[in-house]
Amino acid sequence: MNIEHLKLFVRLASTFNISQAGLELGLSPAVASAYLNKLEQNLGVRLLHRTTRKVSLTEEGKAFLPHAEEVLGSIEAARAAVGAGESSPGGTLRVTAPASFGRMHLVPALRSFMDKYPALNVDLRLSDAIIDMVEGGFDVAIRNAALKDSSMIARKLATDERILCASPQYLAEHGIPETPEDLKHHQCIHIMGLENLNFRSDKGTQTIKTKSRLRTDNGEAMRDACAAGLGISVNSKWSAYQLLAEGKLVQVLPDYPLDTDAAIWALYPSSRLLAPKVRVFIDHFAELFGEAPYWQ
Repeated sequence: MNIEHLKLFVRLASTFNISQAGLELGLSPAVASAYLNKLEQNLGVRLLHRTTRKVSLTEEGKAFLPHAEEVLGSIEAARAAVGAGESSPGGTLRVTAPASFGRMHLVPALRSFMDKYPALNVDLRLSDAIIDMVEGGFDVAIRNAALKDSSMIARKLATDERILCASPQYLAEHGIPETPEDLKHHQCIHIMGLENLNFRSDKGTQTIKTKSRLRTDNGEAMRDACAAGLGISVNSKWSAYQLLAEGKLVQVLPDYPLDTDAAIWALYPSSRLLAPKVRVFIDHFAELFGEAPYWQ
């Protein structure tokens, strides 16, 4: 079985476009189509549905995809283990990450990463939506949440401590809450769908339902509205640390920790071996953030 044919098939499973997949691998549309035909002939099954508008995987193609990915991952790992081929990982690394965290903490560090691995190209997709890694063809996903998906292998990159914040202006006008119960008398800013605040206590989780005149679907917008004096909000320290240092935000109820187990995770599918390009990416950012991230 030809490795180049497998590479094209795996790339096609992400792009659903033969010409685009071939272009990314330096192949003309005609050569790319011929490669796929040969792969199907060798296997004796149809892997693709082809129409004039689009290409999709057949049931056999969907079943074959994880095995093709594993074969390519095994070859890359084997070559790296014996020092064959390039001395450093190469190719294209496809990464998805939350928009705010990606802009604030991944993009500024990409220069040092890409200087260290000049043979690597990076495709970075920043989105707050939870993207299907396999369907999207991503090598690694950065998530800032409690980890729930058991089908993924995950490595914790950093803590994601979340705190209550307010602007000095808001506190001067409305007073400083002294207990979680006091929040019922304040305006809070919420991420849509998360109206309640959960605090850790000796008796377990204490849930406070607060009132809000402003809700948003974006963490940066919530943080900035908080700094503008519109209310109290929950913010990750990685998002608010600069405004906290500048005094534009202050922590509220520091003696009452929020009940959350969120962290910054690097995830990759359990069906794949850890490719060298994924390993060096994860190692780079785990080292950058460290046990006590710079935003703490």
